[in-house]
Amino acid sequence: MQPSFSELTKKQLFLLACAVAATAANLYYTQPILPLIGESLGVKESALGVIPALAQIGYAIAIIFISPLGDVLARRKIIGVLSVLLIIGASAASVSSHIIMLGVACVLIGLSANITQQIIPLVASMMSGDKKGPAIATVMTGLTVGILLSRTISGTIATHFGWRAVYVMSALLAGLVGLMLYSILPSQKPNLPMSYTSLLKSLLSLFKKHKTLRKATYTGMIWFAAFNALWATLALHVSESPFYFNAQQAGMFGIVALAGVAGAKLAGRWVNKLGAPQSVTYSVLVIIAGFALSVFTQNMLWGLVASIVLIDFGVFSAQVANQVRVFSIDAHAQSRVNSIYMLGYYIGGAVGSSAGVKLYSQFGWNGVSTIACGVLLISLTINR
Repeated sequence: MQPSFSELTKKQLFLLACAVAATAANLYYTQPILPLIGESLGVKESALGVIPALAQIGYAIAIIFISPLGDVLARRKIIGVLSVLLIIGASAASVSSHIIMLGVACVLIGLSANITQQIIPLVASMMSGDKKGPAIATVMTGLTVGILLSRTISGTIATHFGWRAVYVMSALLAGLVGLMLYSILPSQKPNLPMSYTSLLKSLLSLFKKHKTLRKATYTGMIWFAAFNALWATLALHVSESPFYFNAQQAGMFGIVALAGVAGAKLAGRWVNKLGAPQSVTYSVLVIIAGFALSVFTQNMLWGLVASIVLIDFGVFSAQVANQVRVFSIDAHAQSRVNSIYMLGYYIGGAVGSSAGVKLYSQFGWNGVSTIACGVLLISLTINR
């Protein structure tokens, strides 16, 4: 099946959503298995946050230097190269014997996961009018499923087969997804004559030119930092009193967080009715409510579950609305405006992962949740 640049079919959207899910999951496999990695490699708890942070940093670097290429090169070729790099990175992680080696592998995995940021602008560019929002929501649903189930999958595999088996599975899946994408994606390249240097320079110009892009970037950066602080510390929190959960049990919270799927799907409809800015406002308020609840119910399982449901629902609702806003800025610079937005988004994620673990070691779960509420109010103010 070789799609043209006509609008994507439902089957094509489904396959692309599956590819996004499988690829994005690589950025989050480490979160529920951090205690196992620390025990295996002899790393202190306070230093473990660097592992998920390095994957996010690799992803951010790729957003700057690789994502813009989608405006001038065939995304099919870019994705083919990235798939090979992802296999190498995951394989290296599976045999790591030192935190430095694992860290380098995580950077490479983050770079390779740029596959998702080639697919999402492609979908936006091939859908028009009122179909753009629901199409982005479909792909973002795949992203949501990948992010959330990654924790359940990695926690289960690590419990029964060890944490290294998680990366063996990742390498195998990367190969299958890479072959599938190479077979269904269009081979044509965009007709935009621009050198690589000019392409990179235009990122700053676009950021300065579009106020909407700056607003979307800052708001998304903040809520994603809070989101990653939650997930980077959740396994540590529930492994202690009064829960004493193992890696598999900690990973099961990913199933609870599938409420984010509903958020992504509903946001595709809401954004056409309410507009992107108002949709983002409501979504951030839901995230704040989730963190506020977690402050008062930190040692109650039902409260923790309800908090995660609210936070994930709000985050993925806000993300769909924000990306619809971003992709409406410039039809000829879809990859570049998305690069700018996602760069801010994943810088926020990297800071949130690293800072969250450090804050947890100093102030505990309540400290992380309270500070998250504070920074989310800043995000709300910027958006309004």
